[in-house]
Amino acid sequence: MTPYWPSLAGGALIGLSAALLMLLNGRVAGISGLVAGLGRLGGRWAADLAFLIGLLLGAPLFAWLAGRWPEMRIEAGLPVLAVAGLLVGFGTRLGSGCTSGHGVCGLARLSPRSLVAVLVFMGTAMLTVAAGRLLP
Repeated sequence: MTPYWPSLAGGALIGLSAALLMLLNGRVAGISGLVAGLGRLGGRWAADLAFLIGLLLGAPLFAWLAGRWPEMRIEAGLPVLAVAGLLVGFGTRLGSGCTSGHGVCGLARLSPRSLVAVLVFMGTAMLTVAAGRLLP
């Protein structure tokens, strides 16, 4: 088995879930929007919660099917991870969506706003990696 098959399968499942959410519920699978929607009780609250629980069950499902947990290596400490998480959350609100909303769903819908957002996300990520490699 080549090392690319699991990633290809995961990407296909993400695309399928985003397409099904749009077809069946008329909703974009932007995770930040779904999480924000949990704070507002209403008609879509249960559906948003079910979708998010499905996302959280992905790793345990993998562990059950594969007989092991996915390998992860996190080299940063908790303070760095906390600051990074806050920055991502701030950027998500500032950009009116997250990478899943803009990158997976927005680009599929040919949204110009999503194209700009993805270019900014990717450009910022590239600059951050370049800066991280230059700094000691």
